[in-house]
Amino acid sequence: MADANNGNWRTARRWQDLLAGAARVRITKAWPDDASASDELMLALHARRSAQAIAAWADAHPGLGLAVVLTGTDLYQDIASDAAAQRSLALAQRLVVLQECGPQGLPAQHRTKARVIFQSTPAQPPLSKDSGVLDVVMVGHLRAVKSPQTLFAAARLLCRETDIRIAHIGDAMTEPTLAHAARATEADCPAYHWLGPLPHEATLARIRAAHVLVHTSSIEGGAHAIMEAVRCGTPVLASRISGNVGMLGVDYAGYFPHGDALALAALLRECRAGQRGQDPGGGLLVRLAAQCALRAPLFDAAAERVALLNLIRELESPR
Repeated sequence: MADANNGNWRTARRWQDLLAGAARVRITKAWPDDASASDELMLALHARRSAQAIAAWADAHPGLGLAVVLTGTDLYQDIASDAAAQRSLALAQRLVVLQECGPQGLPAQHRTKARVIFQSTPAQPPLSKDSGVLDVVMVGHLRAVKSPQTLFAAARLLCRETDIRIAHIGDAMTEPTLAHAARATEADCPAYHWLGPLPHEATLARIRAAHVLVHTSSIEGGAHAIMEAVRCGTPVLASRISGNVGMLGVDYAGYFPHGDALALAALLRECRAGQRGQDPGGGLLVRLAAQCALRAPLFDAAAERVALLNLIRELESPR
């Protein structure tokens, strides 16, 4: 089922498309409903927000046909303290996580239920890039969990370096303090630009044209922006948190400690130095691009479809 979260809704629609021809899939915001009598399996998105529907399914079909898909706030926040989310874990036969470190975030007694299903997005060719500057893009709403303050602080540290240009895409939503901080950073740092929310295609074009994507979050279940960057050949600099390591790999060279603006600024300077030819090893950007290319097949639609079909077979097996 899908709830009101846009990311969850997109996942539900993509899975419906991927399973076309193999299963009849319907998307609903509440269960049971008028069409629920013929339902055989449930894939519930979000342990806490879908807790009522999960409990209703478990009452109607005890011990059968239920998988719960866990978001970042499920894994790294709610299941530690929220009773409804904890009950969802106990009721499910399978727990779906969206990156390979996800099972480690589960209580030990539930880890055998975990299945990793990487989300997918089409591969895109990169767009032409301006070699005279390092174009940096960050995609993320101005929310505390996305830690935009790290980008603001890094922009100020790089304020005198006009050959590093930073574009920040995201809505201020309900965080006026962060919006004020973004505007202040833009006023003080000519190379930083807060673009606000953009349509998906425009956002993707910015990612494809950038030399590097920055991702500063404190909590992630499997960031769509990272996946899109990898699939279009744009290297990533990311906070070293479980959700990002699970996307990019343990040995990825582009991590900085969460909240460490000095470390992020240093990595951006290193990327720019390599771009200028000042790194005889080819530069950090080249190394990151090679590592991202190795991860890119994980985010292919065919791989996601196979993982979904395997999940459905497992859910059907007790029947």
